[in-house]
Amino acid sequence: MIKAWAADVTPLYDRECYERYHAMAPDFRKEKADRLRLHEMKAQSIGVWTLWEKIREHYDLPEEAPHNFSHSGSLVMCAVCMDGYDVQVGCDVEMERELRLKLAERRFCREEYETIIAEQDEAKRIGLFYRYWVLKESFMKATGKGMALSTDQFCIRLGDPPVLIRKPAEFPKQYYYREYRPEGLSYRMAVCSSDCRIDEKLYMEFVL
Repeated sequence: MIKAWAADVTPLYDRECYERYHAMAPDFRKEKADRLRLHEMKAQSIGVWTLWEKIREHYDLPEEAPHNFSHSGSLVMCAVCMDGYDVQVGCDVEMERELRLKLAERRFCREEYETIIAEQDEAKRIGLFYRYWVLKESFMKATGKGMALSTDQFCIRLGDPPVLIRKPAEFPKQYYYREYRPEGLSYRMAVCSSDCRIDEKLYMEFVL
């Protein structure tokens, strides 16, 4: 079973709060956060690690449990396989901003781009763009290749849930999706996994 959590890192924008959580992080995570230029990015890095540690402690999960991180704006996200090891999992969260239609034309597959431009309502177009964005990133991360995998090498058909209708032959496993919308927030979120059991609930009980 795959479960997904999200947390608001706004409290870490306060320097004193940030330093307290920074001190509890392992050295490699501190070094990663320290290399980041903006304080908001530092808060995301320490915040997502803190979320993972809270999940591990609460559910008594081993460090090697398959998991993946993402962050955007003030939200961090962690998707975790709760009961297995031979599982691939990727996740992505993105704050909805402007429509990047040129990017979609250049980087998405033709069906995905045409689905976006067929929508006449601008707000819905933006929603479609960011849906594809998080679905694509979550698959790329699930494969382990990340940005080394070109976004036009695979194609997603939207639905409930979305379906991966084309992918490179080097990934023979079946992949499954789940989408999330945090209530009252302009974010899109998705999980992709080789495990078909993806919890439909987004958990937000861990407060930083």
